[in-house]
Amino acid sequence: MHAFTFAAPVTTNDAINLAAEQSAFLAGGTTLVDLMKLDVMTPSQVIDINDLPMRGIRRGRDGIAIGALERMSDVALNRDVSTLYPVISQALFASASGQLRNMASIGGNLLQRTRCDYFRDVQMPCNKRVPGSGCPAQTGFNRAHAILGTSSSCVATHASDLAVALVALDARIRLQGKEGERIVPLADFYRLPGDTPSVENVLRPGELITQVQVPRLVWGRMSAYVKVRDRQSYEFALTSAAVALNVGKDKVLEARVAVGGVGTRPWRLPQVEEALRGEPATEQAFAEAARLAVQDARPLEHNAFKVELVQRTIVRALMSVRGVR
Repeated sequence: MHAFTFAAPVTTNDAINLAAEQSAFLAGGTTLVDLMKLDVMTPSQVIDINDLPMRGIRRGRDGIAIGALERMSDVALNRDVSTLYPVISQALFASASGQLRNMASIGGNLLQRTRCDYFRDVQMPCNKRVPGSGCPAQTGFNRAHAILGTSSSCVATHASDLAVALVALDARIRLQGKEGERIVPLADFYRLPGDTPSVENVLRPGELITQVQVPRLVWGRMSAYVKVRDRQSYEFALTSAAVALNVGKDKVLEARVAVGGVGTRPWRLPQVEEALRGEPATEQAFAEAARLAVQDARPLEHNAFKVELVQRTIVRALMSVRGVR
């Protein structure tokens, strides 16, 4: 681990003003500390933000606001969250072990880095870590990598389960930086890799996520998160699906569908949502709509199985909302 200076400001403005180009904000540290130990991230300054006023889970007429420093476990167990948006609680419980959920913050979870082995091995080239060095995952072992939103520069998957659920719910995040505050839809926060995979989101230098805003959705109670992984405990998704269904007279009135484990960012599927609208809420109709999820897929040598698996995951999630496991 490289040497660094440490600061622990008590106001948000102080934290933002302290931040320099090579600074890193520390909350739960479950991603940052790991990457610092591997020398994947080498900040010259670490700014502990745990004393900042960015906590609380508040329910209002417009939805729920969650402070960025809330711990994953507390949000998952919150009665309003688990009742009004089960998909959020389920995604959080599926994200990590209990010990990690007790440490990790909501804002940190949304900013976690990819689990690509090439990114985490400083002896290997990686365009996300060292721009222009190459992407060995293109022709190397790529079983866990993305099939949607990839480019010739990067095929790494986005790691957050929570982000998939929040994108399905049209969540927004409040950002605060030296230029003031702004609110950004989470779906617009993450960038496709293109030719610059090292630029992962629209955060400006020194900017912080301070709050997550989940809009009111009356039928958000009818939602679910399904995660398919190699083992049940503490593993990242091969595929996952976050869904919400509004059903009337056994027909789909509205739907929300997003998937994880297959995209370079949390992947919303408006074409699947449109195909579901007005159709019977049956397994056959769900399967027909799910086929549209992979129309732009670009599988690699070792992850072609994800093309079918993600369709099955979507159907399973939709069926679980209908009460069929």
